[in-house]
Amino acid sequence: MDTTETIRCAGIELVGSRPSGRRGFVSRFVQVVRSLARQIDALIERRRGRLALLEMTDEQLKDIGVSRSDAYREGIRRFWD
Repeated sequence: MDTTETIRCAGIELVGSRPSGRRGFVSRFVQVVRSLARQIDALIERRRGRLALLEMTDEQLKDIGVSRSDAYREGIRRFWD
């Protein structure tokens, strides 16, 4: 390996916590995609919980201290609320 290759390889390794160039872009992109996936997962889980309220019987709702009208109001909310 010549001097130019050694300097270039050392520069990449010495950058530390913030990778530069293409690797930096890819790692930031992966972080954004993972964050977006977590947010979407949370929205879907919230929607499932709200739909479960709509499927509960009056006795089940009474056990958790929620009225039928409260369950309905919560169940019809938009998933992003």
